[in-house]
Amino acid sequence: MNNIHPTAIVGSKAKLGNNITILPYAVIEDNVVIGDDCLIGPHAVLYNGARIGNRVKIHQSASVAHVPQDLKFGNEESLFIVGDDTVIHECVTLHRGTKETGFSKVGSNCLLMAYSHVAHDCVIGNNCIFANGVQIGGHVTIEDYVIIGGMTPVHQFCKIGQHTMVGGGFRVVQDVPPYVLAAKEPLSYEGLNVIGLRRRGFSNEDISILKKAYGFIYDGTYNLTQAKAKLSEEFPEHPLVKNILGFLNNSKRGIIGR
Repeated sequence: MNNIHPTAIVGSKAKLGNNITILPYAVIEDNVVIGDDCLIGPHAVLYNGARIGNRVKIHQSASVAHVPQDLKFGNEESLFIVGDDTVIHECVTLHRGTKETGFSKVGSNCLLMAYSHVAHDCVIGNNCIFANGVQIGGHVTIEDYVIIGGMTPVHQFCKIGQHTMVGGGFRVVQDVPPYVLAAKEPLSYEGLNVIGLRRRGFSNEDISILKKAYGFIYDGTYNLTQAKAKLSEEFPEHPLVKNILGFLNNSKRGIIGR
């Protein structure tokens, strides 16, 4: 049974799951799907194209699936997808996709703190944390288990690799490879995200191999092409190194320096 406050406005065609709470003055448009056991806070707005998973909490004045801030947008139909168990705090703004991809997405078990923003055509992985005021530009890809500190903007078309931590108050204008710490201005490689990796069960051997791999990339001995060849030679089958090589080979904006 759903608990919908009488001041909330819920479109007649919206598809609601079970055990949903919708608090005062929330607005749910017609082309919206909400899964089971969700909370929609006061004054939150879920626009056409919102697709909400199960056990999602959307707090006060958040905006989900509003139209993109893209001058090329022609009011085409598109989606914003939110995975299961994600928490969206107050005044977060999430913009749906354009005709380029048709959707934006935040994965499961993510935490988006107050005033953070995810723009059009973004894909955010699972188990990510964005602190207050993080601003994600259009067409950004962020892999699983990424933490971004408060007030950090991420330039459009950038990519951030899995298990990475980016410090607060910096600017991301190039790709950030997986498993690392990134900080300073300009944003730079500051070593591995060792604490995060250990918390997630990475072995000492894995961490040692990753340190050696990033030594080839960042110690200044090799250029990037040579470093990639060295990684392929030294660790031809190691899955974590293969992830790094795949990320480097698909980078369009270049990776952060040291």
